[in-house]
Amino acid sequence: MTIATKIQIPLVDLKAQYATIRDEVLPAIEDVLEGMQLTIGPNVRAFDEEFAAFCGTKHSIGVGSGTDALQLVIRALGVTNGDEVITVSHTFFATVEAILYANARPVLVDIDEKTLNISLEAIAAAITPRTKVIMPVHLYGRTVDMKPILALARERNIQVIEDACQAHGATLDVGGRAGSTGAAGCFSFYCSKNLGAYGEAGAITTNDDRLAAELRSLREHGQSTRYYHPIVGYNARLDEIQAAILRIKLRRLEGWNARRLAIAKHYDQVLADTEIIRPEIPDDGRHVFHCYVVRVPGQGRDAFRDALAADGIGTGIHYPVPIHLQEAAHFLGYRKGDLPVTEKVAPEVVSLPMYPELTDAQVETVADAVKRALR
Repeated sequence: MTIATKIQIPLVDLKAQYATIRDEVLPAIEDVLEGMQLTIGPNVRAFDEEFAAFCGTKHSIGVGSGTDALQLVIRALGVTNGDEVITVSHTFFATVEAILYANARPVLVDIDEKTLNISLEAIAAAITPRTKVIMPVHLYGRTVDMKPILALARERNIQVIEDACQAHGATLDVGGRAGSTGAAGCFSFYCSKNLGAYGEAGAITTNDDRLAAELRSLREHGQSTRYYHPIVGYNARLDEIQAAILRIKLRRLEGWNARRLAIAKHYDQVLADTEIIRPEIPDDGRHVFHCYVVRVPGQGRDAFRDALAADGIGTGIHYPVPIHLQEAAHFLGYRKGDLPVTEKVAPEVVSLPMYPELTDAQVETVADAVKRALR
């Protein structure tokens, strides 16, 4: 992509958010360094309690990344060689990596074109006697319709893991927040997420006491107490500095999510008379707009992005190559044409700037640039 001018409105602006909390973040980091308890200390323990309360679950287990969260839950649920886990191809690669780490088989199914989330009909058609887990992904901040998935899973005695890595604070059709249903919910606190660390971090939420205890052991080398290892675990601990930062940000998450929704509604209004396909905005709080993803029909996405870049507008693509067509997944045996909806939307999706610090004037500027790009 040729960029003719410097980007003036980026896809994400982490510096803008940092400027609003700098006076709290720096003393919090200094406090951690003064105490030098850098792993599983007071901030990690406090964040585990605070994030569980936020999500409405009994437990939250802070870990090193969203990938760690997925991997540890899959391990703790006993998924192993020969088992199958149903999920989507239109997602970040870590969703499938975590399944492969367990030597299980990812069964990749198609998405609903309206929501870009997993298709219930596709799930039902993919279940076999080897299906151990259904793992819906709350993509871009919009939650999946969990009620029918949970009913289907109960009927077939299948576990459900919510990949909520992009849905911090979003609500569910069954009530409660993302990460509060099924066996567990998995979150990423990658720096650009609605709730983001200044580095890598993640969490697992669950209402299962036994599962929570095992996950706490697994995140710290399988220890029960220091140097006693009943099981083989991982080095997947959330560190104190990231936990201290996340605690500061968590107190603001509701307000930030509300602002994201307001920006999405503003985009929806000012882009209503254009040909791009805008994301549906549910009326029930089921979308927290980690990304504002539009679709450019036809073959014009690259030219569209070039035109926006020339106007100083940053964009992104999530995700250009579906997982079932990735070179690393070739051994799974999928071919082009296997997931037609996924393959239809992949060349069309474009993420427009989305972060709470965007002003209304900047949204109007992006919209004007979009209209020029379409012309």
